[in-house]
Amino acid sequence: MNKGYGRVAILAVKQAQNGVDPVQAWKESAEEVFPSQPASRDKGCPKCAFLGLAEDALIFCVPPGNYTTSSLNKKYAVEAVKFLRISPSLAKNPLELWNRVTHNQPKAHNQQMDVVLALWNAGYIRAKN
Repeated sequence: MNKGYGRVAILAVKQAQNGVDPVQAWKESAEEVFPSQPASRDKGCPKCAFLGLAEDALIFCVPPGNYTTSSLNKKYAVEAVKFLRISPSLAKNPLELWNRVTHNQPKAHNQQMDVVLALWNAGYIRAKN
């Protein structure tokens, strides 16, 4: 299983598939993965990427809803899925995927792609919307 935020995403999906609200599922999963790191548990970029994917029904068996107010991190995650659907080989090159999502703008990656790629590689992202 992926480490860090990818692992949080996988654990959160499993909880959400069992009826736990995705926001709560992320919170509990982050507490499990980062038990003594409050800043890591509360990091917004990967959390909002996950919640944005859930919001748009891009994660198998997780109901759509209103889960995040972060339009930018959601956009990054949703765009990444679009690029992966077109070119699945991007799953092996997170930096290239990030560059495509940001249109090669000099922007720091804040683990959004870790979330998307963990879900993609585990088969949790819908092939088509």
